[in-house]
Amino acid sequence: MNRSLIISFVLILAGIGVFISASKDVSTYANFKQAANGGKVKIVGQLAKDMPMTYDPQNKPNEFEFFLTDEQKTVKKVILHQPKPQDFEMSEQIVVTGELKDDVFNASEILMKCPSKYKNEEIAIKNEVSGL
Repeated sequence: MNRSLIISFVLILAGIGVFISASKDVSTYANFKQAANGGKVKIVGQLAKDMPMTYDPQNKPNEFEFFLTDEQKTVKKVILHQPKPQDFEMSEQIVVTGELKDDVFNASEILMKCPSKYKNEEIAIKNEVSGL
């Protein structure tokens, strides 16, 4: 066999292997009830601001606990295995990725939608354009 043909074949196999391993990490969107079935999922919700948050950066810098209300209004405790994100309390919407175990959601990743600092300006411009 030609040497370049062998190298091309090995590179194609490596590419397929990378694609397969990356596709296994894809998680689906769910609510807490669906997450109880097991498996890695993404939960969309809002911070339950009336519930306690716990973060001890000296003793447990990679463990932040809070409560999340999903879109079905179910509230569960979430343990994020990362440091507490900056401006966490200001987030409008939170997406956590992880698994539900023993009625606690163990999150490995978090995404936050924070309010836009330009929100009031956007509303004023829309009102001006529409003649309100």
